Amino acid sequence: MAGRPVARALDDGRTIEVTRVATDGTYNACSMLYGACWRAARALGYTHAVTYTQADESGASLRAVGWTRAAVLPPRSGWDSPSRRRGDRGTDGVLRVRWEISA
Repeated sequence: MAGRPVARALDDGRTIEVTRVATDGTYNACSMLYGACWRAARALGYTHAVTYTQADESGASLRAVGWTRAAVLPPRSGWDSPSRRRGDRGTDGVLRVRWEISA
């Protein structure tokens, strides 16, 4: 799945964010999905793509199709705010890595 970047600073109209890939465990399936997503995004006019992994994940599928590690992001405390309450989703407080690819 891919769409507009969640981070407002990255939402420039030319960037797409891959938010999820899911496979049945087929060998190299994640790499194929990341590659296909980037090819489709370029065909639609996007010039940049981003995605995120947790810091303990290797990112091998991303490296295999040309994505590069762009930033290590500190853990965030969560999406909860006084104006809009949200519960813990299980991924709060986890160090993340942003991966990028550009045309």
